[in-house]
Amino acid sequence: MLRLGLILHLFIGSTLSGSAVVAALAIGHDTFYSILTAAILGFIAAFPVTYVVAKSLYDLR
Repeated sequence: MLRLGLILHLFIGSTLSGSAVVAALAIGHDTFYSILTAAILGFIAAFPVTYVVAKSLYDLR
C-alpha cells in the first residue's frame, strides 16, 4: 500500500498544489511567499486525500 500511496501522492499532491497556486493568484496574492505557501499547503493537504484514495483502491482487491 505504501508504493501505491507514493505514486498517488505524486499526482494528487501536484494537482492540489497547482490548484492552490492558481487560487492564490486568482485572488491577488502574487508574491513569492504567498505562492510558496499555497504550494506547500496543497502538498500537505494531499497526504490525507492520498491515504483515503489508496485505502479505497487497496480494499477493492
